[in-house]
Amino acid sequence: MSNSTQPKPASIEHTRVNKILLSALEKPALKWLSEHMPAWVTPDMLTILGFAASVLIAVSYWLCSYNSAFLWLASFGFVLNWFGDSLDGTLARYRKIERPKYGFFVDHTVDAVTETLVFVGLGLSPYVDLTLALFALIGYLLVSILVYVYTYVSGEFRISYASLGPTEMRAIAILANTLIFFVGNPKLNLGFVEVAVYDLIVFLIVLLLFIGFFVVVLWRAHQLSLVDRKKS
Repeated sequence: MSNSTQPKPASIEHTRVNKILLSALEKPALKWLSEHMPAWVTPDMLTILGFAASVLIAVSYWLCSYNSAFLWLASFGFVLNWFGDSLDGTLARYRKIERPKYGFFVDHTVDAVTETLVFVGLGLSPYVDLTLALFALIGYLLVSILVYVYTYVSGEFRISYASLGPTEMRAIAILANTLIFFVGNPKLNLGFVEVAVYDLIVFLIVLLLFIGFFVVVLWRAHQLSLVDRKKS
């Protein structure tokens, strides 16, 4: 005899929503790359490349203690990370070799490690306070968890909010690296406190992540509450 009160098993099937500022550039680029990628390149290889790039980013930031030119290597790492992380799933879908459960599990567990490496590496650089970098990591992981939980309860995998997604975060990091290389990391007098430029950039990202997290949680909770009331 079946028990109708038992929850249904989780399904990995979902609708992807990725409305980002750089979409007009990113989507055609990924489509072209998928169509021209050599047959021997597999999605798993691209995932490994994206992870290796995150290690390169972290090490490069740390090496900036010896030479600021390593900022360029860190920026190159962000480009490689975008290439591997954004193209692995796109290539699988283009070749129709998707493995939904495996892909979702591997991609996002690797993402968590990648995020940790990048923010810890940034905090070990001479440009950003480690505590502030760790707060940025917490905020990024909170938003990631929000995305995964909402995917579970709604079937909608929303990669971006307010037109911002991982691609924009990489672009911000590259722009910040370029700025710091040319102007250094001067302290700005805000009247009540002096703060280094890169610390200020990361602080603004922390604010964006935490405020965005709590606003979206409240908004989504209200929406889901209305859905459940209609079903009851």
